[in-house]
Amino acid sequence: MLKLDDIKKYDRSDMFSKIANFHKQIRDAVSIGEKFNPRFSAKKINKIVLTGLGGSAIAGDLLRSYLSDEIKVPIIVNRDYFLPKFVDDKTLLIVSSYSGNTEETISAYKDGVKKKSNILCITSNGEIEKMALKKKHPVIKIPSGYPPRAALGYSFFPLLVLFSKLGLIKSKKREINETINLVEEKSKIYSNPEHEENIAYKIALRVVGSLPFIYACGKFDAVAMRWVCQIEENAKMLAHFNVFPEMNHNEIVGWSGEVGGSFKEITSKISVIILRDDGEYERVKYRIEITDELMRPYASEVLNIFSEGKSLLARMFSQIYLGDWVSFYLAILNNVDPTPVKPIEYLKSELAKL
Repeated sequence: MLKLDDIKKYDRSDMFSKIANFHKQIRDAVSIGEKFNPRFSAKKINKIVLTGLGGSAIAGDLLRSYLSDEIKVPIIVNRDYFLPKFVDDKTLLIVSSYSGNTEETISAYKDGVKKKSNILCITSNGEIEKMALKKKHPVIKIPSGYPPRAALGYSFFPLLVLFSKLGLIKSKKREINETINLVEEKSKIYSNPEHEENIAYKIALRVVGSLPFIYACGKFDAVAMRWVCQIEENAKMLAHFNVFPEMNHNEIVGWSGEVGGSFKEITSKISVIILRDDGEYERVKYRIEITDELMRPYASEVLNIFSEGKSLLARMFSQIYLGDWVSFYLAILNNVDPTPVKPIEYLKSELAKL
């Protein structure tokens, strides 16, 4: 059983506190969104494009999934140096870079200026803030000092509040309050590895040493992606995700076992986590149950983890928050500091030489 002293031994950069205090971050992020004056109208906007990478981009994926049944304009996430051809003067271009120095996002920002987009920046600092001030583009300024992946509250909630201000969606105050309360309640449990209800630690114990496959469906597609990104960056492990029903048209065949040989030896190193929700479409629910039966003889683990909460927002963030803690405990079990991302820093240093 892990003790807090064991955590401190490896968590030298204190990722623990950032995750444990996530409910406070959400409160602060909502306040930032409420105080922000967008200075533009949504009347002529017919699409929203969020350009960013990594922890700054996942907020766009979550907004897209969460609001798909309500918002009447499409939300597209761009993860490239340049923007699609359809970006124009009727586009709300959200330039999202936590550090403000992401080179792909800076390039896309310049492309958006050429395309005369309606530009809004969300950043803590850096070149993007300087560019925005120079060009008089509105900036949602968020606090610095976090790894981008640990600042999801700051990347997501100010934009959610902004969309409501612009009249693109209804107020989400009730749903946000439920989410904050749920995350705060779970923080008390997940931050204690000795708590008998700490399923984050229990899941980590069951999947450590394996290759985690994360599956989800519907509006939880971006949540599954978040799990994978957190496991990869925090726990320094490879991970994979896919979604229902799409995986039933391709990936499911890979679980057939027809190739024989060392197939089971390979798949026995794969752990499967299926992120479930009571709002699943009935046909998809049946698909998940059948697929579970097909994978179970081969995988080392097949875990079905259900969301908690009433509103969709709370249910999504219950799974996100659980995944953050699972990735944290996997890092400690792997004897690594969750915060440093040495390959990313190496890549940036090599690119800087060119």
